[in-house]
Amino acid sequence: MSDGIVLALTAGEPAGIGPELCLQYAAGKRDIGVVVIASRDLLEARARLLGLDIRLHSWMPGMAPSRNEGELSVFHVEGCASVQAGKLDAANSRYVLETLTVAARGCLEGDFHGMVTAPVHKGVINDAGIEFSGHTEFLQELCGVERVVMMLATEELRVALVTTHLPLKDVPAAITPERLTQVVRILNADLKTFFGIGQPRILVAGLNPHAGEGGHLGREEIEVIEPTLDKLRADGIQLIGPLPADTLFTPHWLNDADAALAMYHDQGLPVLKFQGFGRAVNITLGLPIVRTSVDHGTALDLAGTGKADAGSLHTAIRVGERMAGSLKSAGQKAPDNCKASKKENSE
Repeated sequence: MSDGIVLALTAGEPAGIGPELCLQYAAGKRDIGVVVIASRDLLEARARLLGLDIRLHSWMPGMAPSRNEGELSVFHVEGCASVQAGKLDAANSRYVLETLTVAARGCLEGDFHGMVTAPVHKGVINDAGIEFSGHTEFLQELCGVERVVMMLATEELRVALVTTHLPLKDVPAAITPERLTQVVRILNADLKTFFGIGQPRILVAGLNPHAGEGGHLGREEIEVIEPTLDKLRADGIQLIGPLPADTLFTPHWLNDADAALAMYHDQGLPVLKFQGFGRAVNITLGLPIVRTSVDHGTALDLAGTGKADAGSLHTAIRVGERMAGSLKSAGQKAPDNCKASKKENSE
């Protein structure tokens, strides 16, 4: 399926492990066409630091990316102010966002069949005075879609989220019938489109302990979650729940399910990361493009040491290639629905 597939790979936070993960990927044998979107100077500096002999080739749209061991195709992005491993620099923030914009626009315009992202550091981007809550929300805005869904997956488990990067105190109010309906419909549709599941079975967690204990531990299940799920079931979507989150993630339930839907970030993701950290992939559903990512952060303490594990990046690339292949085989194209210009998103 990799024939003709070209993926954009953003190198992420310059001070983190993203640049060296890209270089490590290039050091081995591979059969997927990948173009790294990054500062060439950054990659060269990190390769020297690690003693890696990686030959960098400039790439332009229409070119076939190198798949040769020890070679890496690079689309150079200007503006990287500092290339020092392990030391954050807020001056790099606009450059980081520009790499994401270049990759996403390349997908929308057909230069790439999907994008894979190395980790960014949300805190330093906000320190630069730029509002940024994560890749997921940034790409949602850039692609002009009303709702996206974050899903992390291993070979054995898929966990999607109703809410993502919100303070815990804001989660209950954010779980509305409208949001829950949109998330379930996106999850159901993309499990079919990208994973070939004819009739997905989705487990849905409650918000409260014991799924509200019949209203004694909260009424969100009774007033919002259960009525919404009933309406979606009437449309033919297979939903089980709301279930207590402390028992949902057990073989009794998971063995017959295709995905679990958690109400908030730390309800579902700790389970998945315990089960498969380092070999999981972060997937953004609901976009008009394919986007996957690693399941870990910037690991500043490992940057420049050569000890970073590229396992999750390899998984993200493989999954991205399969998703892009499914989209390509179906003859689907990304709609031109970006509502912000490249310049607007890089400022």
